[in-house]
Amino acid sequence: MDWLNYHHLLYFYTVAREGSMTKASKLLRLAPSTISVQIKTLEDSLGSDLFERRGRRLILTEAGRIAFEYAEDIFDLGQELTNIFHGRSPQTTTRLRVGIADVLWKDIAMQILAPAFEQEQGIRLTCLEGSFDSLLAALGTHDLDVVLSDSQLPHSSGIKAFNHLLGKSSIAFFGAKSLVREGSFPHSLNGVPLLLPTTRTSLRRYLDQWFVSENIRPFIIGEFDDSALMKSFGLAGEGIFPAPKVVEKDLLERGLINFGDVKNVVQKYYAISPERRINIPAVQEICDSAREDVFN
Repeated sequence: MDWLNYHHLLYFYTVAREGSMTKASKLLRLAPSTISVQIKTLEDSLGSDLFERRGRRLILTEAGRIAFEYAEDIFDLGQELTNIFHGRSPQTTTRLRVGIADVLWKDIAMQILAPAFEQEQGIRLTCLEGSFDSLLAALGTHDLDVVLSDSQLPHSSGIKAFNHLLGKSSIAFFGAKSLVREGSFPHSLNGVPLLLPTTRTSLRRYLDQWFVSENIRPFIIGEFDDSALMKSFGLAGEGIFPAPKVVEKDLLERGLINFGDVKNVVQKYYAISPERRINIPAVQEICDSAREDVFN
């Protein structure tokens, strides 16, 4: 029988979790060279390389990602064993790894994910924010269980995954009262400083078409990939910005006003998963709840 050296596994797990040999060496109080030798021994015993070096970065290989997931389970079980013998209640949890597109409104993401914590079985939620393309790549390598986005998976992506429509929301412009100008909406937007999503987003493409149809020349002072940053500038009174009507209540409570609703522009929201029929209960729960409670 081949025996696994758990010290070597711990060294590998720490480096993978911290993202660098230097950080891991400080935590483990071992020299980087010592850790490197032990990881090499582990790789030899498993018969696979666990890391590949890209410049100064260590990147997990496919085998490394598999080993990391097993290592997480192993050390979680070890912690559970320790808790039991120290009189602490064991915490049985299920990991849920969610990718959140940076353009997705964070208040909406929170509303979608909140029901995951209400399940009888505990959930350990890991949220990773990034560009839509990078999250799809992580989904394709099984580093994520689901991706939340306002765009659906394009047919040309080459990734085997499926779109699950969660709901949709109309759009309105919000901002500080001090930015109100004379005239009726939407022509009151002419000359007003606007904060908009970048041109790579679906919402921006729809808004650009709407500006043309309404004969509006937008005075754009800021473009954002991150909806949370756009919201922060809007709350500071720097400009007017578009937001889904589903978060209108929160924005009004924070002192902003609704400048007007955008007709015929609707934003859709998707959960993208590796399977056509979702087989992770927590993912199914958040999808059902989003359809019934968030976007109903």
